Amino acid sequence: MCLAQGLKRVQQDDLRLFLRKPPDGENHINYSKRAMALDQVEVMKSFGFDTFTVVGHDRGGRVGHRLALDHADMVTRLCVLDIIPTHYLYTHVTIDFIQAYFHWFNNVRAAPAPENDLLKQYEARKANTTNEVQLEYLRTSSNPANIHAMCEDYRAGASIDLKHDEADLSKRIACPLLTLWGLKGPMGRIYDVLAIWKEKGVNVNGKGLPGGHNLQEEIPADVLAELRPFLLGV
Repeated sequence: MCLAQGLKRVQQDDLRLFLRKPPDGENHINYSKRAMALDQVEVMKSFGFDTFTVVGHDRGGRVGHRLALDHADMVTRLCVLDIIPTHYLYTHVTIDFIQAYFHWFNNVRAAPAPENDLLKQYEARKANTTNEVQLEYLRTSSNPANIHAMCEDYRAGASIDLKHDEADLSKRIACPLLTLWGLKGPMGRIYDVLAIWKEKGVNVNGKGLPGGHNLQEEIPADVLAELRPFLLGV
């Protein structure tokens, strides 16, 4: 096989992997944060790491939270960006939460209603976007398999994840935990983020930064300035 044929086959294989997502499983179990956390553990082990630090934004932060609970012997430090625990959000529903995070309720509806709504939204945004970075986001976001997987993530968050969280309410994150949030976003406006996380860990610090929800993109230098000393333990 020539190099060009080999590359073409790799690209085709990558495409098939891109289009194929895990089956939902009973009660959305394959999209639970526990399942995703185990995926991360297996990936890190495959690279030879038995311990590692974790930094997660939004949904990644929720997976990081579960990682630190289920695999406390492996996670040495955890940083979560612009979130508070899922269980807290669903057990402290307010009108401010509903208005700021309507998609948390919209996306948990039975398929395919939210999937169809999201596909229409993404296609409309693609038609009116010229920014190359945003177009790339929208290209991946508008893939139907990705849309369904995203909705399954939210469905898991409102069902099986809550059961896992309720069973672990007495557990505390053992490793050092840093929480950073955007002062310009709804998370910092609605919640006392640091106080809530202090109830979940034994060594918790954090601060709000002058950005919105995607603070790692909006103010990367500020985020990095907080992350570096934390991850180095200085």
